[in-house]
Amino acid sequence: MSTRIALIGAGGKMGCRLTDNFLKCSYLVDYVEVGPRGLENLKARGVRVVAEDQAVEAADVVILAVPDVAMGEIAERVLRRMRPGSLLITLDPAAPLDGQIPHRDDVACVVAHPCHPSVFNWEPTEQAFRDFYGGISAKQAIICALMRGGEPHYELGVAIARDMYAPVSRVHRVSLEQMAMLEPALVETLAQTCMEAVKEGCDRVVAAGVPAEAVRDFALGHLRIQIAVLFGEVDGTFSDAAYKITRRARSVLFRDNWQRIFELSDIRDQVRDITTR
Repeated sequence: MSTRIALIGAGGKMGCRLTDNFLKCSYLVDYVEVGPRGLENLKARGVRVVAEDQAVEAADVVILAVPDVAMGEIAERVLRRMRPGSLLITLDPAAPLDGQIPHRDDVACVVAHPCHPSVFNWEPTEQAFRDFYGGISAKQAIICALMRGGEPHYELGVAIARDMYAPVSRVHRVSLEQMAMLEPALVETLAQTCMEAVKEGCDRVVAAGVPAEAVRDFALGHLRIQIAVLFGEVDGTFSDAAYKITRRARSVLFRDNWQRIFELSDIRDQVRDITTR
């Protein structure tokens, strides 16, 4: 008997990615959407929309593909109608860690998030290589956490996550708190902020008169080898001058206590900012 899934937010940014993959699978999926643009997205895919109450009450698994700021309100409404023994899947650790997912003893919860294709992925075609988000043709790893429930619930959640994020190369099991250390702390609070600063630096250099194509080629080429060296993709090292200048730069660019972003108390502040309207 096929697993019945209710996909809430099926026509949104992330929802469309999941919808496209579920259309290739054998699950019985009820697609739920209320936003005008989301409804248009589903219509373009030939997908019939089902009312939320009807979908949730019939579902073995409910997936919340909704914005973090709306997660608490929607989760509370959905959980009241979920069947005993069913599974709730969320796509991000922020709302669960912030206590936005109400507790029910008879409903399990798994959090599943994509790693996105690595910058060092080898893909056989340029089209696959350019699947930067993943979920279409480029392989990616995913991370999964069992928030509540038993091993059968976790295994079901992983199986569904493999399909909705396909193609998946491997699955990493982490705790909810560990997932939040990865996102938002590592990849958003730290990495995205640093990359935004790099892009601002590129714009500043272009504004100073350096040709934009030269800046782009120089920056992206250096970023690739820097990542390769630092993450052990190549048996190499930086020049003595490069190490010297990075030591100087740390005191200019970073506060002494910047690593507090990985402490759970700070992470809770980060996710609260994410989930607050």
